[in-house]
Amino acid sequence: MTHQAHAYHMVDQSPWPLTGAIAALLMTSGLAIWFHYNSFILLSIGFLLLLLTMIQWWRDVIRESTFQGHHSLPVQKGLRWGMILFITSEVFFFLGFFWAFYHSSLAPTPELGNCWPPTGILPLNPFEVPLLNTAILLASGVTITWAHHSLMEGSRKEMTQALTLTVILGVYFTLLQAMEYYEAPFTISDGVYGSTFFVATGFHGLHVIIGTTFLAVCLMRQIQFHFTSMHHFGFEAAAWYWHFVDVVWLFLYVSIYWWGS
Repeated sequence: MTHQAHAYHMVDQSPWPLTGAIAALLMTSGLAIWFHYNSFILLSIGFLLLLLTMIQWWRDVIRESTFQGHHSLPVQKGLRWGMILFITSEVFFFLGFFWAFYHSSLAPTPELGNCWPPTGILPLNPFEVPLLNTAILLASGVTITWAHHSLMEGSRKEMTQALTLTVILGVYFTLLQAMEYYEAPFTISDGVYGSTFFVATGFHGLHVIIGTTFLAVCLMRQIQFHFTSMHHFGFEAAAWYWHFVDVVWLFLYVSIYWWGS
């Protein structure tokens, strides 16, 4: 095309979807090999390929939006709808975990001792580390909103400070959850309680790591003057995702940690 007569971005051919799919295959296969044979080699190769794919794919998208000007208003509208639909799919992803938890806890079977938590399970105290993690995520929701308002008002220094605080809070949450897992008196193999607890909270923890990475990339872009008050969808998408992570944690805390204990 020598002349583009429309406002839409026709993306160039890219190897990154293929390398990403190969990385996912290597990581899932590597996990199975790690579980059965205690070998990290394939998992490490898959993780390294995934990191390389992420870095180069994000670099291409940043280049297209910030330096080449391909993200016109119609393209940004499409990206917004894409992010909305993605978050909707994530809502249904977690809905399955909540369904499994409530299915087992509202009508415990004789195998569980006709009670919840099941006989022999010592649940975590919801007013210790889980409550602290709740406060951390609520605080991060405040700081990410502060960052968004500062960006809209053109306050570059406050935007950078608020976004840095949000990333720090995300890392702190992950460290506390790792400590909680290490000291938990039950494991993922302890029946339906252990499996629903660790799968639901573990996938949420994975989403916190993804969201923190998302925000850290936005912080690097903010430092390099990529965002303006009118052109910042990358940050806006990260903020939406982080608020989703916050809301899911509130449901997890109330359901699994507090009511479920």
